[in-house]
Amino acid sequence: MKFNRLFTKKGKSAFESLTFEKRTSEVRNLDGSSTSAMEVVVPNNWSQVATDIIAQKYFRKTGVPQTDEKGKLILDENGQPLLGSETDSRQVFNRLSGCWRTWGERHQYFDTKEDADTFEAEIAFMLANQMAAPNSPQWFNTGLHTAYGIAGKPQGHKFVDPETGKVKNSTSAYERPQPHACFIQSISDDLVNEGGIMDLWSREARLFKYGSGTGTNFSNIRGFGEPLSGGGTSSGLMSFLKIGDSAAGAIKSGGTTRRAAKMVCIDLDHPDIIDFIQWKVKEERKVASLVTGSKVCKKHLEAIFATINNSNLSGEDRYTAKINRELGKAIRIINCCKDSF
Repeated sequence: MKFNRLFTKKGKSAFESLTFEKRTSEVRNLDGSSTSAMEVVVPNNWSQVATDIIAQKYFRKTGVPQTDEKGKLILDENGQPLLGSETDSRQVFNRLSGCWRTWGERHQYFDTKEDADTFEAEIAFMLANQMAAPNSPQWFNTGLHTAYGIAGKPQGHKFVDPETGKVKNSTSAYERPQPHACFIQSISDDLVNEGGIMDLWSREARLFKYGSGTGTNFSNIRGFGEPLSGGGTSSGLMSFLKIGDSAAGAIKSGGTTRRAAKMVCIDLDHPDIIDFIQWKVKEERKVASLVTGSKVCKKHLEAIFATINNSNLSGEDRYTAKINRELGKAIRIINCCKDSF
């Protein structure tokens, strides 16, 4: 393949025309606490939301050789490279574009080295300018081995050897990473054997760990009360779906804060179809209750603060319900309301 330069110049950095700045990225927990604050470098025209996404979700948090402001490796007391987190968005842009370039050269996609240089620079520029973006597993996994030598224990992934056309087991987690976003998987009506229910949970965990999502039609699983080969009766499809849902919620995609993406569907004629539909309805009711509760709390908290801020009293008297009668009234209203929930 041949590539022409549209946004970059030969011999110049792909980021020559961009301005980068330091920012603080922080995502707080529901209780207001935070352990994620970090100083990062991003293009100055990026929004804070974009900054937080790349910093909190896509930066590699360990195993990255650290460098000083001049790009020189920082060594520890043993003379080994000091390892830590990605902190500069350019590390991510270069990691992705450099890896794709390496793969292309390995399989002879480019006509010349100049075409490979052009491809790498143009891709890096487009990533930095948000003109193009890959899926999440690419951001998580691609280039970790090529850029930093990160390997990791094999996780049961397989690949097709391009030379032999045969399926082989991966020897590491990142030398041949999992860069694909979505998978459709099958399931058989079997508890523990290959292709069965528990095997699916294992396969889903493998996908979730590296940032991918998965979907399955569970119609093959027998319904509640149907006979089993051992003489008993099935606990039903729903009991297994709830296990899968809990597992997906427990595994953070790519090891970050994002919940795994999981699709579940069954055919209309499945014996447990009504329970399946009602399950979704109940979950939606939980969300509605949380939203309603949040609005009610906000309303009464604002009323309490208003009685304090608008009071003519001074000092501690403003915050004492027995003295600040308006405050006491607002608190009594809350006590009355909570009994109605």
